[in-house]
Amino acid sequence: MIAAGIPERRAVWANASRILCVRPDNLGDVVMTTPAFHALKADEHARGPSRHLTLLTSRSGATAAPHLSDIDDVIVCDVPWAKHATAADPEQTSALVDTLRDGAFDAAVIFTVHTQNPLPAAMLCFLAGIPLRLAHCRENPYALLSDWIADPDARIAATAPGDVRHEVRRQLDLVQHVTDVAADLPHRLRFNVRPADRDAVRAKLAKRGVSTDAPWIVLHPGATAASRRYPPDRFAQIACTLANRYGCPVLVTGAPAEAELVQQVCLPGLIAGQRVLNLAGALALGELAALIEGAALLVSNNSGPVHLAAATQTPVVDLYALTNPQHTPWAVPHAVLSHQVPCRYCYRSVCPLGHQACLTGVTEEEVVAAAHPLWQSSRVAQTLWRAPAGSGLPVSNTPTPVT
Repeated sequence: MIAAGIPERRAVWANASRILCVRPDNLGDVVMTTPAFHALKADEHARGPSRHLTLLTSRSGATAAPHLSDIDDVIVCDVPWAKHATAADPEQTSALVDTLRDGAFDAAVIFTVHTQNPLPAAMLCFLAGIPLRLAHCRENPYALLSDWIADPDARIAATAPGDVRHEVRRQLDLVQHVTDVAADLPHRLRFNVRPADRDAVRAKLAKRGVSTDAPWIVLHPGATAASRRYPPDRFAQIACTLANRYGCPVLVTGAPAEAELVQQVCLPGLIAGQRVLNLAGALALGELAALIEGAALLVSNNSGPVHLAAATQTPVVDLYALTNPQHTPWAVPHAVLSHQVPCRYCYRSVCPLGHQACLTGVTEEEVVAAAHPLWQSSRVAQTLWRAPAGSGLPVSNTPTPVT
């Protein structure tokens, strides 16, 4: 653990002007780390010129980098100790030591979830000659970390997994040992939506007959892990119900590889004459964030778009498979829907029992019911929406507090 107290370590780290942030995970993990990035960047006690932050991340995580104002540079490597879609390249990993050495970093912060081991990254930074190295670690890292923070989350997860810290809180707590983290700030997720992304979304929606002068709802039925995907036929029913209830288009998003899934969700609505539109593969990441920013509501599996909604302050219904407890929407109006099961918090990418009951136990009616107060609280709906004739809803949208 840290050899000296927090004030002493903060004084040492105040001299660090070039900091490597190691987060070799997916998009959502990187976005959830943005409050910690900001705390490092904005430390008012840092000496010398403004801090320079370099992000070492995966190809997936790197897509966020152009939208993160606290990140100055990015190094992309799918390291072999993190899960990726493609096999790791040993030559690239070996060359990474030289790349980091050439970066002349004063310090490295290794961000992990509690099920990950920071020691491979710590060894990498040690071999690259980075003098200050900070991470949570369950076991004694000896010389691999200059600043070792004991990791309580692994112990908590074994006995009371629901009490594990939120991922955002975990990373803020980590950097708080070496920099000031203001206690009274909202610490919202950060993702810059560029004007060009908003313009591109307007143009793409206009081609599909969607006006940006009226609200829309975004549905995202995909997720990298099969255990986190709500059934597409139920998403289809939700899309039809929401489109009919609010008289607005429902825009269904997904990666190019999810085109078939998105079409499954859209087809029943199209047959029924509802405005349920397929945007699979149509949007770059910044454009997806702009679409979500302009939406009245997002309904999604627990995936990267949930964290984009939090960053852009769009209310979100999160269909949350109980694979782990620490990735819920952060600092945004939301509803988290799941069905309590004895096998919750399994940390599996595929349901080991084959039933996905933690998700399939949530009904379409529950999703629609959860969406309504969030719709009412939405700044977009409050500004642009009037109830369609015959809907039975109030003509104007009255804000409803959301907890």
